[in-house]
Amino acid sequence: MKITGYRTLQTIHDWKRPVGDVNGHIASGITEVPLVIVDTDEGVSGVGMGSHQDLERLFPAIEGEDPRAVTALYDRMLSRVFKASHAGATFGGIGTFDMALWDIKAKLAGEPLWRLLGGRDRFVAGYASGLDIALDEDALAAFYTEMAGRGFASGKLKGGRHLATDIRRLEIIADALRVNTPQPSLMLDVNESWNLKQAVRYVTKLEESLDLAWIEEPLRRWDAEGHARLSGCIRAAVATGENLTGLEQYRPLLNAGGVDIVQAAATWGVTHFLRVAIAAHSRDLPVSPVGLTANSSVAHAAAAVPNHLSAEVQDTGTPFGLTIDEEIADGGIILGDKPGAGVEVDEAAIATLQHNEPGWRAAAGPHVRPTRAGLRLSSGGSVA
Repeated sequence: MKITGYRTLQTIHDWKRPVGDVNGHIASGITEVPLVIVDTDEGVSGVGMGSHQDLERLFPAIEGEDPRAVTALYDRMLSRVFKASHAGATFGGIGTFDMALWDIKAKLAGEPLWRLLGGRDRFVAGYASGLDIALDEDALAAFYTEMAGRGFASGKLKGGRHLATDIRRLEIIADALRVNTPQPSLMLDVNESWNLKQAVRYVTKLEESLDLAWIEEPLRRWDAEGHARLSGCIRAAVATGENLTGLEQYRPLLNAGGVDIVQAAATWGVTHFLRVAIAAHSRDLPVSPVGLTANSSVAHAAAAVPNHLSAEVQDTGTPFGLTIDEEIADGGIILGDKPGAGVEVDEAAIATLQHNEPGWRAAAGPHVRPTRAGLRLSSGGSVA
């Protein structure tokens, strides 16, 4: 069996609400979803989603190869770009090809990916995450009430700019989730918008009012020493890692004791997640994948590792033209039995799609860091 080619498509996800974080938001709530379909000479194709970056440069590493050699092909892709580095956006292309190859491998085995990877239970525990910085309080309550109706007992707020506002909004989330537990777990994600002392002051003050399960991405992703110092100053766990593109980038954080909840972005693929999970497990740390909306491949991988804590579930809908064999219920993701990752693509429907929204890369969106991020002394009553 050989890999013969690949095709790219792009669909959209309509979140039906504005989505973003402290850095910015997408007012339309419509974002792009890049898809890659890898074809073989035996007619079995695999689906990956996440990025179209550098696919042409990466494909020679897997062209003509047996797709079942997934982890070896992953390393071939890393080697293919070692001079320019696989870090950054290129890592997304590697991850997307990787998801497609795992999909093929599981389809050939006639098994759902979670079982092929060694999972015993199809259920993946999760937490609700609304990407909710731009939601007013009524919309915030409505989103977490809907998620509570699906069994979620923990939720994550996007914030970090205004302490009193964050406390009030976290309490709204807690009120919605109390139908499932008397003490919901609450997380705050500030998306690298603080410096160390801002983080210490902000979280310390917040913890006078609330029990915070974790603070996410409080500092720049590479600040291993700062994360370690922060973890020693607060009760909440420090969670980070979703923007680290390569296992080697975790080493300073792990060696410094700078991460309590090890995260990995779903867009970086299955093999990366599995390796991060093993590295975390070697230090008795839990792992948590970020952004599982539509990235079902990594949900399957989460079901197969011993130290999975909870996965970020951002929405209950699916991108246009996709059918995913899973259910969002009971406070997590219930994976299905279809062979592969369970993603079916309606290429004809996607071909009719007309999409002009700028999506995640909009200048006012969350993927563009504001000029003054981390340089505020005060903002609307914030302790920072």
